[in-house]
Amino acid sequence: MQSSFFDALDALARSAQIRIDRREGSAHPRFPNVIYPLDYGFLDGTTAADGGGVDVFVGNCAGAGVTAVALTVDAGKRDVEVKVLLDCTPGEIDGVSAFLSGTLRLGRTIVHR
Repeated sequence: MQSSFFDALDALARSAQIRIDRREGSAHPRFPNVIYPLDYGFLDGTTAADGGGVDVFVGNCAGAGVTAVALTVDAGKRDVEVKVLLDCTPGEIDGVSAFLSGTLRLGRTIVHR
């Protein structure tokens, strides 16, 4: 069953244009000490629970497809999100995990493909 979930995410990612609004190494627009470990944006033409596009971190392993998803909880905002990790190496997945839990202080679980 997990395989069909990731296959569906691959199809979604392939059918959507990726819009990067925060480049790797760039600072968050409101929090200058928050530096993004990878390109971060969303899948254009998709809808997440917050009404925006599905969030995506894009790594440097072109062609790998969806390698993991991050399930996040922001208790302060009372918000739950799914973030797609696309074309990420195992080290990049670990970096995103550390960024989400350490830098952003979000509850998170990473589900690997």
